[in-house]
Parts: sequence; C-alpha cells; structure tokens
Amino acid sequence: MSEACNESSCSSCSVEGCSSRKAADMKEPANQYSHIKHVIGIVSGKGGVGKSLVTSELAVKLHRQGYKVGILDADITGPSIPKVFGIHEKAVGNDKGVFPAETPEGIKIISVNLMLDNEEDPVVWRGPVIAGVVKQFWNEVIWGDLDYLLVDMPPGTGDVPLTVFQSLPVDGVIIVTSPQELVEMIVKKAYKMAKMMNVPVLGLVQNMSYLLCPDCGRMIYIYGEGKGEQTAKALSIPSYASLPIDPSIAALCDAGKIEEFDHPYLDAMVKYLSALN
Repeated sequence: MSEACNESSCSSCSVEGCSSRKAADMKEPANQYSHIKHVIGIVSGKGGVGKSLVTSELAVKLHRQGYKVGILDADITGPSIPKVFGIHEKAVGNDKGVFPAETPEGIKIISVNLMLDNEEDPVVWRGPVIAGVVKQFWNEVIWGDLDYLLVDMPPGTGDVPLTVFQSLPVDGVIIVTSPQELVEMIVKKAYKMAKMMNVPVLGLVQNMSYLLCPDCGRMIYIYGEGKGEQTAKALSIPSYASLPIDPSIAALCDAGKIEEFDHPYLDAMVKYLSALN
C-alpha cells in the first residue's frame, strides 16, 4: 500500500497500486438473469480443515430458514460440493447462460464437476484458466433470485481467492480452521488477505474441535481446548462456531445426503448471517 494512499476514502483514491481501488475497479457484472443479495466467501488458510463441509452445512441451515441459497464451487481442482449433495448430473445452458444444478431441497450449485465427462477426471489447468472459470461461474451462470451465494474457495491465498475478492461483490468471508494446525498463524494469513482486499471477516469456524464420547457424551478435546475461540477474540472476529468430529456427518457426506444434516453447531452463525438482510 502506498504511503500516500488515503485509506479512509477509497472511492476517490487516485494512488496507483492501491489494492483497495483495484479491487473495486475489477468487479465483474453478474449474469443479467441473476439477482443476488449477498455473496459470502468460505476460506481457509490450508486444506483438509472441512471448508466444503462448512459451506454445505451453512447452505442447508440458511435454506431451512427460508432463504434462497446457491453455492459457487470455486475449488476448481478439488471440487467436492456436488458429491456431498448427491448431484451427478451435467450442467446445461442456452444462449442466455448456464443453469446451475439444484439439490432435492432446492439449493442451486455450480461446479466444474458438473461439466466434466467423468467427474473423477483431474482438472490440470494453470492458474489464469482456473481464475477465468471462476469468473464464468459468476457472470455466465443464471442464478436467478438468491438471498445468499456461498463461494467455496480453495485453501490458501492464491489466484482463486484473489480473483473472487477482486471480481465478485463479496460481502464478507468466513474462515474455517481446525485445532491441530498452527491455528493463529494460518488464520492470520487468510484474515490479513481479506483485510488487504477490504473484505470483512464475518466469522471463524473451528472444525474437528472435539469428540463426543459415545457412552457418556463428554467432550474430548483431542487437539486441545479453546484455540479457535481465543483466535477469534484476538482478531475481533464477530461470529464463532465450534464443530465436533462427528462420524454421522461424514457418513451423510459420503452418501450425498448432507441435506439431512440437522445439528445446532452453526445456528449462531446462521443467525448472524441472517442479520445481513
């Protein structure tokens, strides 16, 4: 950021190289048949923490509250959203755009896996091509009327998160982490990237926080207690949720039946997101 940049007035900033001004200038228009109230990014500092699981659970919870919800699967090289919802059909389109697939409950989804001849084929594309596909998922997909579009991003701070932050009107991000990693350092990377792009951090979800004893119901903190909550407080992240290691949820994902998910773990975060309307 240039020392001459006036961060308090980005709309009138003329400083070359200002990331805030560039982010505003590069917004892509949505498809003309899409009307989306809120775009929420789901991010993580590293892979394997359950980011796509959290995206799916949030979508199910928001939909149950009566909201119209879509998921843009921006994890192009590691797409998993269609599988957890049990969707294997191919996306179709016409001269107006591409139609997202719909889950049995009516959640709209677009993913590269809906466009491959074989959903198990690898996507071996370079960064610029992947970033271009993410933009196409935004401006060529006919989302219709949505209250929330959740963008499931790949881990890290690379091409795709940068493209999403610069090209889409992101209202905020939710960071997903787990207790066994170097929590504070990894979360701070994602947190600082969002701040650099002037995108609010709305919440922190710590997955795999504890295990419920099947006999007595006691919480067993395998990787230590309180790490995620402490990080959320230290960074003044407004909403926090703690998810357990739950074999029943893993089984629902494997069976493509995540819409049967019915636990209170994310209720407070859904309430926070509902307040955006």
